[in-house]
Amino acid sequence: MRLDKYLKVSRIIKRRTVANEACDSGRVMLNDKVADVKVGDVIEIAFGNKTVKVRITSVQETIRKEDAKEMFEYL
Repeated sequence: MRLDKYLKVSRIIKRRTVANEACDSGRVMLNDKVADVKVGDVIEIAFGNKTVKVRITSVQETIRKEDAKEMFEYL
């Protein structure tokens, strides 16, 4: 699954256009590079002066809003 789509589906970033822009600008790194996601990968996102790290626990094309938080864990 593409990184921007995963960020949107998991609701780490609410809108796909914002997720796509963040990936294109180099603010999102996956295992210290930009690539497709898989279970066990670590995503690092720079939000202004704050950095968020999450580990992917599940990759699904669609998921209910209530269950999206189970797709990742904060580090």
